Amino acid sequence: MNEEITLTGATVKEAVSEALVKLGISEERAEISVLDEGKKGFLGIGSRPAKVQVIRKKDAIEEVDRYLKDIARQMGVELTTSTQREGKIVTILLESEKVALLIGKRGQTLNALQTLTQLIANRYTEQFVTIVLDAEDYRERRRVTLGQLAERKAEQALRTRRPVKLEPMPSFERKIIHSALTSRRDIETHSEGREPHRYLVITAKY
Repeated sequence: MNEEITLTGATVKEAVSEALVKLGISEERAEISVLDEGKKGFLGIGSRPAKVQVIRKKDAIEEVDRYLKDIARQMGVELTTSTQREGKIVTILLESEKVALLIGKRGQTLNALQTLTQLIANRYTEQFVTIVLDAEDYRERRRVTLGQLAERKAEQALRTRRPVKLEPMPSFERKIIHSALTSRRDIETHSEGREPHRYLVITAKY
């Protein structure tokens, strides 16, 4: 796949149009540099063609997909992906016979990959998007597990009358626990520590 092309034409517009066709992209996906605006000349004498360079802009999601497959290949995992987009949230579903390797213990590998792919996406897009990686419905299963954990730890805090510290987890998982307990009036939650070791604390109010 060509990433850039330099072409000449009777006019800048003509040269750009031909370059876009050859690259198979729209003008929105192109970075266009006019190298020479050309010269019509008189009766064809002294004329000079216009010259342009057209570069294919990197697509954030394509770059993320390429990165994920490269990492998976290095781990000995043959990976296929599918993408779902809803507003600014892009969910990439990972499928593989060895997908457990990409999830890791308590989703640690999946979370690390998600953080890295978020950085890559931000590098190649002007509009912020949130990347979510999922595999075998892990995110939903984890959400249920965290909800159950939240209730158990809340009861522990009430029973012992002492703050209960949870294990460090990413901000989006802490948010799940906070949301699960937000309707309760007998306990409160807050975060302590610094990323990536920030953790949630559950405290009885009364």
